[in-house]
Amino acid sequence: MTDFLKVLPLAVVMVAGPQIITAIMLATSVRPRANSSGYVGGAMLAAVFNTCLFFFLARALGLAAGGGASHTAVDWVLLVVLLAAAVMVFTGRKTSDPPAWMSKLQGESPGGAFRLGLLLFLLMPTDIMMEFTVGAYLAGHDLALWHSAGFLGLTALLIGSPLLVLLLMGRRADTVLPATRDWMQTNAWVVSEAVIALFVVMQVNSIVTA
Repeated sequence: MTDFLKVLPLAVVMVAGPQIITAIMLATSVRPRANSSGYVGGAMLAAVFNTCLFFFLARALGLAAGGGASHTAVDWVLLVVLLAAAVMVFTGRKTSDPPAWMSKLQGESPGGAFRLGLLLFLLMPTDIMMEFTVGAYLAGHDLALWHSAGFLGLTALLIGSPLLVLLLMGRRADTVLPATRDWMQTNAWVVSEAVIALFVVMQVNSIVTA
């Protein structure tokens, strides 16, 4: 598995939870196409910014300068971050009621949807952790920033999937999207934990074999 592919699964954690539920609700709002496009645009601007920020910050701190010992140190830091993310996802698993601001999404404007996507992906703790993990992992293993393209591309595809369903299925999306929203609201934490566990195993393996 190449490093380009290793960070791909973290995109699932990026969108699981309020992020994808918001995307689904915007896809069923009064201006679904414009609102969904604005939301995806804001989300991806934030994801690209944070990932690049953590990548260059890690480079500036010299995390890639020390060879094997430095790589192992980075792996330990990322392991701690991932375990913290797993605890955060697990403790929030029973929060099934959507936040109050979600009740206003049906009448949201494209500009508001853009700002919402920007703020969610810029400030959501689990998203920050995943963006940090990708940026620091690439920098710490002396890899080019372009290796994050797959992670960012898959994030865009996943967060834009409700819009794609709407465009491809038309009126049938009125049934599929609410059912998907309800399933994600109950099970998103399981998906996130599985992906985090996968990357934790890879980090442990990297530490042991260093």
